[in-house]
Amino acid sequence: MTNAMMKHADLMNRYLPNRAFEIHGNTFLVPLVANELADTARTLLKTLPLVTVFATDEREKDRGFRIHYVFGVPHESHFIALMLQLENTVFPSLAREFPAFALYEREIMTMFGLKAEGHPDPRTLILHEENWPNGHYPLRKDFAWDTRIPETKSGEYSFNRIGGEGVYEIPVGPVHAGIIEPGHFRFSVAGEEILALEARLGWVHKGVEKLFEVLPMEKKVMLAERISGDSTFSHSLAFCEALETLTATVVPTRARYLRIIFAELERLTMHIFDIGNIAGNGTGFTFMAAQGFRIVENLRRESERFSGSRFLRGINTPGGVIRDIMPENVVSLQHFLAALKQDFTEIITIAEGSASLANRLKGTGTLSVDAVKEYGAVGIAARSCNIAKDARIEYPYAAYGDVTPQIALETAGDVDARFHVRIKEVYGSIALIEKALAALPQGPLHTALQAIPQRSMAVSVVEGWRGEIVYAVTSEDNAIARVKVRDPSFIHWQLFSHLTSNDMVPDFPLINKSLNLSYSGNDL
Repeated sequence: MTNAMMKHADLMNRYLPNRAFEIHGNTFLVPLVANELADTARTLLKTLPLVTVFATDEREKDRGFRIHYVFGVPHESHFIALMLQLENTVFPSLAREFPAFALYEREIMTMFGLKAEGHPDPRTLILHEENWPNGHYPLRKDFAWDTRIPETKSGEYSFNRIGGEGVYEIPVGPVHAGIIEPGHFRFSVAGEEILALEARLGWVHKGVEKLFEVLPMEKKVMLAERISGDSTFSHSLAFCEALETLTATVVPTRARYLRIIFAELERLTMHIFDIGNIAGNGTGFTFMAAQGFRIVENLRRESERFSGSRFLRGINTPGGVIRDIMPENVVSLQHFLAALKQDFTEIITIAEGSASLANRLKGTGTLSVDAVKEYGAVGIAARSCNIAKDARIEYPYAAYGDVTPQIALETAGDVDARFHVRIKEVYGSIALIEKALAALPQGPLHTALQAIPQRSMAVSVVEGWRGEIVYAVTSEDNAIARVKVRDPSFIHWQLFSHLTSNDMVPDFPLINKSLNLSYSGNDL
């Protein structure tokens, strides 16, 4: 037995002793049958986080439908995937015991036509009964990507109802004022106090995962960039990292450092945007909005100067990056960051001196630690509840193994905590970019992507500015067979129903801005 095989066996024995497994890319694939699923998942969840769940249609290979339950193994750069082989189209639901599985199971039911037996809420997800006919499941292999579905009403969506004297409903959306994307929110209120809140999304579903199956490779990267426009670089990075792992492609060191610089520029831009949006547009403290958006415009121009794109598009490629930073631009970026840090500090000092701002932020939109853990929240939502999760540390990618961030934590779990996590991460991103620039090595920007294996699987986790972005990629017959995308917004939209504060309806825009979730990243 080789050293690598011994290491793999030791790792598996640590979590699932005496279980058979196969190595696929960076994934330990553990086959099991339905009556083993709950106990095995229960065992893993004691120590490992759930990363994603997805189904595959392998009927063409006489393997039927399979469901993969992927768990991360922090600091090991590996993942454990329980692979459930379905005998028909029914699989056991884990949602009653483990709420984190609920949305994944609903997604599989909707997109593959499988049934999660015992699911507490089997309503459709993403596709709407008002215009989507029964019997059409777009992620099955026999559903062609260019199929035109006639708009056919097949049922009514049943919202959850809250009864009681004086309780009434306020429907908001799906079309909103301004330029935000569509999403429907149903408030159950007594007076102005929110008793319950239910979100319904899916209005901008665009068939992303089906398109990944058919587009040529260069178009796949472009598709990843457009899943959520404010996370362009992070999504394309997650896709490229998954491909590079799948094919055992070694990315040049310079490219890995450049990926840190661009990723942190994206994080820096969006955190400052949100800080201005939360404190300014969310509360009426317009000074913060004006100053925040001013700095963001400067950051967008700086991004365009380096990359040719205000949103950092066209940089990542499988095997590295396309854009470089010239030596003279390294110095100018260092000067820019120093001025930005001073500018930002002055603005935050003013914000911290505002008692009225603190009054609006503190105690509003509080998430409990229990809810965050139950639903597997990540990123800002987790770190604002003192849960130290950060994919840059747990699953180091790019050059984060060399340039390691400090985790920014707060404890209150409210809007104020999320606001201050962002402030800390702004300073952290500046420090990371400065370190990466100082250590930027010479060398090539990219290498050729190696051949796609005959049959394999790889998982990548990238810490986008909202939280973990996950890509699971499988191959079949030396081609990409399935790409599963999980934006952190997919997890976090459901958290709105679990806020513990006695919030009022006018607080909702502020709470919404404090999480700033992506509609497009959710409505794949």
